[in-house]
Amino acid sequence: MWVSETRPRLQGARITAWEMVNEGIDHRLIPDGAGAQLMRQRRVDIVITGADRVAANGDTANKIGTYSHALAARANGVPFYIAAPLTTFDVDTPDGESIPIEERSQDEVVFVEGLNDEGRIQRVRVAPKETQAINPAFDITPAALITGFITEVGIVPATPDGIAYALRRLRPI
Repeated sequence: MWVSETRPRLQGARITAWEMVNEGIDHRLIPDGAGAQLMRQRRVDIVITGADRVAANGDTANKIGTYSHALAARANGVPFYIAAPLTTFDVDTPDGESIPIEERSQDEVVFVEGLNDEGRIQRVRVAPKETQAINPAFDITPAALITGFITEVGIVPATPDGIAYALRRLRPI
């Protein structure tokens, strides 16, 4: 499994890699930008990400960088799935444009934190003091780039009929 580091919070390194270790799953940590190259080299069979919210039309909000992975997957013919429980589907949000995008502190971009050799958390600036940053926490992946949704009721196609099915399961008529 390729585990994307998910800048700027490094959640892939901190959380996903930890989960892979605990499940005994062979994995490699990669920089966010490496995913497209690995797809181009045909070293990726499928892309699976999570979701923070799925709009009624299937547009999906997730950690920043998800949209880039979806574009790379489409360009390289790699299926792109979202793994999310049905409770992530938001029947009251019509589309991705209706999902507000949180802007987080620029400090998350210009600094990194990690464990030093002594096991203590250390914060290090990675950009010049004069450098300003923007830090959108999420992006929107259009439903047209999503192959399907992996849910607790099975795989739901990212089509109007598939989304309608998921929404009916979430809120029966």
